[in-house]
Amino acid sequence: MLQLPALIADLALILGAAAVVTLLFKKLKQPVVLGYIIAGLLVGPHFKLFPTIVEIETIRTWADIGVIFLLFGLGLQFSFKKLLKVGSVALITAVIEVTLTMLLGYGVGKLLGWSSMNSLFLGGILAIASTTIIIRAFDEIGVRNHKFAGIVTGILVIEDLAAVLLLVLLSTVAVSKTFAGEELVMSVLKLAFFLVLWFVSGIFFLPTILKRLRPLLSEETLLIISLALCFLMVVLATYAGFSPALGAFVMGSVLAETTKAEKIENLTQSVKTMFGAIFFVSVGMLLDPQMLVQHAVPIIASTLVLLFGKPLFVTTGVLVSGQPLKIAVQSGMSLSQIGEFSFIIATLGLTLNVTSDFLYPVAVAVSVLTTFTTPFMIRLSEPAYTWIDHILPKKWKTSLHSYSVGAQNISEISDWKKVLRYYLVDLIIFSVIIFTIFLLSTKYIAPLFSTYHWNKLITVTITLAILSPFLWALAFRRTHRQAYANVWMKAVHRGPLIALMSSRILLAVFYIGMVFNRWYSPMVALIGVIIASVVLLLNSNRIRKFYGRIETRFITNLNERERATGDSDKQLTPWDSHITTFELSEKSPYVGKTLLESRIREEFGVNIVVIHRGDYIINVPDRGNHLYPHDKLSVIGTDEQIERFKLHLESTENRSAKFYKEQEVSLHHFSIGKNSSLIGKTIRESAIREQTKGLVVGVERNGIRILNPESNLVFEPEDKIWIVGNEKRLQVLLKILAG
Repeated sequence: MLQLPALIADLALILGAAAVVTLLFKKLKQPVVLGYIIAGLLVGPHFKLFPTIVEIETIRTWADIGVIFLLFGLGLQFSFKKLLKVGSVALITAVIEVTLTMLLGYGVGKLLGWSSMNSLFLGGILAIASTTIIIRAFDEIGVRNHKFAGIVTGILVIEDLAAVLLLVLLSTVAVSKTFAGEELVMSVLKLAFFLVLWFVSGIFFLPTILKRLRPLLSEETLLIISLALCFLMVVLATYAGFSPALGAFVMGSVLAETTKAEKIENLTQSVKTMFGAIFFVSVGMLLDPQMLVQHAVPIIASTLVLLFGKPLFVTTGVLVSGQPLKIAVQSGMSLSQIGEFSFIIATLGLTLNVTSDFLYPVAVAVSVLTTFTTPFMIRLSEPAYTWIDHILPKKWKTSLHSYSVGAQNISEISDWKKVLRYYLVDLIIFSVIIFTIFLLSTKYIAPLFSTYHWNKLITVTITLAILSPFLWALAFRRTHRQAYANVWMKAVHRGPLIALMSSRILLAVFYIGMVFNRWYSPMVALIGVIIASVVLLLNSNRIRKFYGRIETRFITNLNERERATGDSDKQLTPWDSHITTFELSEKSPYVGKTLLESRIREEFGVNIVVIHRGDYIINVPDRGNHLYPHDKLSVIGTDEQIERFKLHLESTENRSAKFYKEQEVSLHHFSIGKNSSLIGKTIRESAIREQTKGLVVGVERNGIRILNPESNLVFEPEDKIWIVGNEKRLQVLLKILAG
């Protein structure tokens, strides 16, 4: 008789239990993730009523693979460009809530009589929310397209990066028993260095490679290539000292910038689902009922921190960043659980032998409890906001409203700020590239010529030849030349501008000296710097053209997906509204009608700001535009308005609406001056649409907000107007309209 490997029997047991329990939870309309955890408890070593898993360590390895796939899938949905653009809302909120949650968790540990190390690790465990659980909950509840969900996603990404720093910080404290500020600073710089390097190199190479391999890319080959790239980045991230999960997320983010992103996501969906199920089942296997009873007090205390303390901190952070109260409450009550990174932090404490054995089971138990409560917290966020809004003093509500409006006021960035921003971006990117080439040259190029008589000179020459386009760009490249010209026209700014440009040249010379100094004495290096600088200047035109080709390829790859889909990252969200895009099917009742005949604006309160028809984009369409099958309508409105429109499409088309990202239009905000020509005119009479090719999507008057106002609304002095449309035309005419 053939002997069946224990692993196969274990997988059969895991997937069978998961299938039965999740079907039951689906029937009861409970989170499927919770079903996986319960299934793990039933087949785990602490529950004897059913057959038990044999090779637990092997299953944990499979669970680690599950985390990799889950984070890879999240990266594909998020994209690295969004990681760089999550903005101040996510950053401010994450810093506030991670810091305060850690302090509260540490305080709870000390109140329970725990050691400082146990308390510190408890704070770290409670500080990081579960990306996987929240994203799954958003999908199951159907709020993925709400505005607060986008803010929460940005916060989660910042939290994941903070988790990497926490791992380094906790490791340092655990080993040295002291807080090493230098170690933390170095960890931050190291993380920033590798993120920039992975992003720049990934965007430069991967889209080009996939484009050239297009004739060979069947579904099978694309799947294998994607998984190979994912695990290659996991290995690189691990060697660099980061978590495998971060590596998977970064590779997903890079691939998200290619035109194959949706295809890769679809191909890996089934694999991600299976390994994700194994991960959550493995979490349930770790639950020991006796341990839970024994440590019920810390479990309950930690759960209360997550259900009440953390939502309060998140809500505070979102309010501080300038978002409305409703968005803040919804965001806060969504981030009330812990997950995969918390398990990693708890495991670190056990591995280093600095935490007690009970801390990991406590973390798992808290994770299970808060996973169960997460969907309910999200659903209750709107009633909670209504209650808070009802009991809040009118003076407080007025102050919050004024602060939110002021924070969201869109103003033009000054030319000097543009110059400084591009200066810092260029400085960081080119420095990372130059350091990377220098390190690779030291490790790989120098040994190749070690036996040659002129080995040092050959190595330096090759290194500088490779570095030359980036040294030129660092010293002389000017992004947004118009901003530089505008700053130069003001005499008071010429001195600082000259100093800024000179510092770039000096830094490029310093990097040349760094190369020479690696293989020669300081005196020889000084002579070499002078000679190399002269040679580079004499060949400046040739180097500039070569760098131009490099930059063109990078920009083309970076924007490839946006050009193919019409996507844009620009914000189109006055107040608590946001933009979502739906695709019309052949069965839609709107097909063949004009926008006037469809009465979408009148029935649902949403405005159509873009129609995407194949390769043709209609920004701010007028009432005479017809609608056709497979048109993608980008509509702007509140969560409630968009939800009603979505449900109407689903009921009339008998299928789920498809969602896309917003189109290439921009939002501007201005106030009507006392001498404005708009005063006393209706929106229709003002001819704003005709002059700016724009659409008025919001008016604020005396503290009252009117979203998607009617065309017969009369403008008054001090009205705050929000217009969406073609950016260039808006910028030219905004000052004239404002008065």
